[in-house]
Amino acid sequence: MNWNEVIIVTTTEAVDATANLLLEAGAKGTVIEDDWDYASLQDDGSGILKDELPLPAGDQEVLVKAYYPGVDSFPDTLAIIKARMDKMKKIGLNLGKYELRINDIKEEDWEHSWKAFYHPIRITRYLTVVPHWESYQPSQVDEKIIIMDPGMAFGTGTHPTTRLSLEALETTLRGGEKVLDVGTGSGVLSIAAKALGAGTVQAFDIDEIATRQAKENIAFNRYAHDVTVEPNNLLEGIENSEADLIVANILAEILILMVEDAWNNLKNGGCFILSGIIHSKREELENSLLQQGFVLEQSKVMGDWHCLICKKEVEQD
Repeated sequence: MNWNEVIIVTTTEAVDATANLLLEAGAKGTVIEDDWDYASLQDDGSGILKDELPLPAGDQEVLVKAYYPGVDSFPDTLAIIKARMDKMKKIGLNLGKYELRINDIKEEDWEHSWKAFYHPIRITRYLTVVPHWESYQPSQVDEKIIIMDPGMAFGTGTHPTTRLSLEALETTLRGGEKVLDVGTGSGVLSIAAKALGAGTVQAFDIDEIATRQAKENIAFNRYAHDVTVEPNNLLEGIENSEADLIVANILAEILILMVEDAWNNLKNGGCFILSGIIHSKREELENSLLQQGFVLEQSKVMGDWHCLICKKEVEQD
């Protein structure tokens, strides 16, 4: 069988939404090519991403590649992709110059086309993401290994929004916490939370592909076996969870919809980690958080991307 390689040229701001769209359209594998990701790995061989490297602006050109079987229905799939990309543009997402390209590739080449881009990567001080087909030995005693199948995108650690979320978890978790992971995608944040000592972790995602992929990735990591994954639209219908920490790596337009529900599901003193916030959306989202009563404890920035760590503080009588 031949395969169709669909390449979409877009921006850092739109890359996650684009990859998700392609997966929903039936892609069997995806690759995100971001020049900054590659540049950040040109170090002394340790594989640790370098904070001091110049980071891209929000309109940095990024390639999102997806792979579809060469079947008769592919033209219909392509029409769906084009229509959904047009819809994203209409709602104001910055797609940059936006180009869509198609290549035919042979059966024996397609798997290599995306696997060649993924190798073990040290994401934070303690966390290393390892593709499930790679052998890897930790370089230090306290290194935490997260085994992932990166073929289905949704966030594997290298994108700034995911890395910021992982750094925030590493900063915040102390052990034993109850964590809610909203919009879990690949499940990487839930797995990381368990690696960092969280007690109970519940993951939610509205997308059926994401929940299935999250469960598969969790199964690669025995220490995360008790993470639960459920289909749900953000935190709708979830009440009084008394969570210690809620983490969400989603677009700011979606994050703003869950501020009140996050407040209601956190215990007093609990933390709310929000990532996926492009610079132009930060002020609006921060104002919504402050109006709800959250206290901004810390912010992290990579290029045009922001991550906020907030705390629920209610004065006791």
